[in-house]
Amino acid sequence: MGEAMIRGILDRGVAQANEIAVSDISDKRRSHLGRQYGVTTTSDNRQAMEKAESIVLAIKPAALAEVLRELKGSVQTEQLVLSIVAGASVASLCSGLNHRAVVRAMPNMPAQIGEGVTVWTASNELKEEHLKKAHSLLAALGREIFVSDEMYIDMATAVSGSGPAYVFLIIESLVDAGVHIGLPRELAQELVHETILGATRLSQKSGKHPAELRNMVTSPGGTTTEGLFQLEERGLRSLLAQAIIAGYEKSKRLKQG
Repeated sequence: MGEAMIRGILDRGVAQANEIAVSDISDKRRSHLGRQYGVTTTSDNRQAMEKAESIVLAIKPAALAEVLRELKGSVQTEQLVLSIVAGASVASLCSGLNHRAVVRAMPNMPAQIGEGVTVWTASNELKEEHLKKAHSLLAALGREIFVSDEMYIDMATAVSGSGPAYVFLIIESLVDAGVHIGLPRELAQELVHETILGATRLSQKSGKHPAELRNMVTSPGGTTTEGLFQLEERGLRSLLAQAIIAGYEKSKRLKQG
């Protein structure tokens, strides 16, 4: 996701390559990022953030405690810290860094192509200039939505953060089913992709409730009716709800841990 942010920031002209410094413990990753995007790379976190206006924490949750210890006391008052670390609360980041200007964000995987959605919140001490910086950085990934209550971040983690994986599973299943009944795989993939994209756009633009749109497709005694009966009979709706709830509970446990 850190690389997706670099790509989006450069593609949208938020910053130039020579204005971005990246720190990573992996020689291979540093080499790749330097060659691919022309950014400055280092293995020293403090060196990377020394002259930065904004500091992005794009690391695994398991590494967060160590990174916070390393950076604590080194972040300047005017610097913005933006974290995309799953489960890391604003309060824990502020405390761990001894810094007040903190943004917590949850982007999702489509951010890799600038089509993501990011839900974010901020510490109360953020100045207007910090909010503008956060907005421009996150808008480079796609749509960004600010929420004033941090509890929505954990909920968004379960819905938009994990949601692409569920959609990919549905895509895979529909394609395989199409192949099973005799469609060439390439044709099945194109039909499924365009169907999901078209249905999503219609849902967005029509203003109608999804149930109303579903009923418009469902003729009495027709093929769609038969298919929907099978999905309801086997509990698809309940399974998706259980997946979202399980992801939400896991997100809360990560924050507590």
